[in-house]
Amino acid sequence: MSANVNTEQKSKYIKPKYKVKQSPGDILFNIFNALLMIFVVIVMLYPMLNTLAISFNEPLDSVRGGIYLWPRIFSLSAYEAVFENELLLIAFQNSVLRTVISTVGGLFVCSVAAYVLSRREFLLKRFVTIYFVVTMYVSAGLIPVFFLFQDLNILNTFHVYWLPGLFGAFNVIVIRSYMQGLPDSLVEAARIDGAGEFRIFLQVILPICKPVLATVGLWIAVGNWNDWFTTEVFARQNHLATLQHELMKLISSAMGETDTVNAAHPDSVQGGHVMTPIAMRAAITMVATIPILCVYPFLQKYFVKGVHVGSVKG
Repeated sequence: MSANVNTEQKSKYIKPKYKVKQSPGDILFNIFNALLMIFVVIVMLYPMLNTLAISFNEPLDSVRGGIYLWPRIFSLSAYEAVFENELLLIAFQNSVLRTVISTVGGLFVCSVAAYVLSRREFLLKRFVTIYFVVTMYVSAGLIPVFFLFQDLNILNTFHVYWLPGLFGAFNVIVIRSYMQGLPDSLVEAARIDGAGEFRIFLQVILPICKPVLATVGLWIAVGNWNDWFTTEVFARQNHLATLQHELMKLISSAMGETDTVNAAHPDSVQGGHVMTPIAMRAAITMVATIPILCVYPFLQKYFVKGVHVGSVKG
């Protein structure tokens, strides 16, 4: 009973919380900031929504223009043409396989190198780190790289997609910076329990490094998915085609063409519809964009945390 009386007496002396009044300048700033962010969102979303609308529009009608956020005549002809083209299906499979192998292999190789450089007992870590950093700014050029790949017998093979990109100096530095911020007691406790270095790396360090691994993995995946130059220079075979390279060829061949049938695809009549470059280009763009966009929601929380931690720890 006395406890209730004391709480009632204390509540009388507790000052009610009031909302902080904003000055007219703060209100104007918030309004301007909100309008600016809405404008930025519209500017960023409109090109994608416009491309999506064109891809779902009737191909021949798309040549007339005037399509903004909604298709004028709904049609799936462009997507049917994309998925019926055997070369595009091969290119899609190669892009997916290349991205998966490069991401998994690159993360493993870079994280192993980063773990070694993060250990204090490694005496040459400063020299090796500087050596890696120098390679980020100094490059031999395209011709020496071409001859190197030729000597390695990886030209016009699938290995040219993933083998040269397994190691990335910048990725190693980012992962190393994250690992250096981990407590040394974790490694020491594992060593006392009899764990070897490789077991410590796999079972102790890697599970804690999910944020930075997700961040670097996203960088590697996006870079490999969007790359078309490697196919253009080092893999000039149809069975090695990638989706982005086919999209680049289509854009190049359709440049300046708005009312002609796509010359890059002789079978331009699909299901009774004339396939035009603008429709095919929009459909391939969406097919090439949607898969990588689907990865972002699952890695967003790790991506933000990994970028933040990797940027403030050196």
